[in-house]
Amino acid sequence: MRWGSSVESGEMSAVAPTLLVLAAGMGSRYGGLKQFEPMGPSGETILDYSVFDALRAGFGRVVFVIRKEFAEAFRDVVGQRYCGRIKVDYVFQNLLDVPDGFRVPQGRVRPWGTLHAVLAARDAVHEPFAVVNADDFYGEDAFRRIAAHFNQPAEPGADVDHYCMVGYPIRQTLSASGGVNRGVCVERDGLLATVEEHTGIVAGGGEVCSGVNLAGDRVEIPDSAVASMNFWGFTPAIFPQMARYFSAFLREHGGDPAAECYIPSVVDHLIRSGEADCRILRTDSVWFGITYPQDKPESAQRIRQLVAAGVYREKLWE
Repeated sequence: MRWGSSVESGEMSAVAPTLLVLAAGMGSRYGGLKQFEPMGPSGETILDYSVFDALRAGFGRVVFVIRKEFAEAFRDVVGQRYCGRIKVDYVFQNLLDVPDGFRVPQGRVRPWGTLHAVLAARDAVHEPFAVVNADDFYGEDAFRRIAAHFNQPAEPGADVDHYCMVGYPIRQTLSASGGVNRGVCVERDGLLATVEEHTGIVAGGGEVCSGVNLAGDRVEIPDSAVASMNFWGFTPAIFPQMARYFSAFLREHGGDPAAECYIPSVVDHLIRSGEADCRILRTDSVWFGITYPQDKPESAQRIRQLVAAGVYREKLWE
């Protein structure tokens, strides 16, 4: 299951949960490394606010999933901000990191998606962990809720793995500048019943939006539906489950140079097979991000409003 090591890290934390930040994407729609964009009043990035919120919620370590070719720049521009504040490690998402018996198809240049990115940390993370995107703002309440979930005692005699995700109303997660990708969820008694990745989601008329499902069909989605913003809570049990799912994915889609394997797909599979459940943690926080360059001014304005309200200091790392 190791497939060779992709880890560059020091000693491991075994007590507090870890924050796993997916930062390997190059931001193709945005046109640059979104992780480096200054957004706060003192040059803070959106990523800074996620690390800050995780730290004050009780997380003990942050692990960045990055591409090896920009590791030095990432450490110098981003990672050095957190020195002395929280333990920082790095793992590398590598297109060639596939199970034995599989190979990369001719013409493929990008890694295999968000599930593949999480698997890059399989040798580095040995404690409960949360997964976030580097370029999404999730909010203080969201981090506190997922930390509280990790602090709950394990259910005695449980025969399934218990995971969680932070859920936002999908209408709060759209961009006026173009389509976005979201995991569209169905909730039952506080648990995730199904989740399916949709691409190209845009606002529609009335109380609906629309997006393209995994079958390639454009479908209507209620704008009140719960959206997964890739803020997941897992235990290390997810890694072998993901590895098995990724192998099955490659058997079916490995010859497609554009196919991607998403976190919602494996979670949906585990729920349907009875191997795991996933609690939806609804949050009062408002999500925002910079999918497109036009999104930056609005996101910066929202951060200024939070600073003015006293949620964050003007100089975050004072």
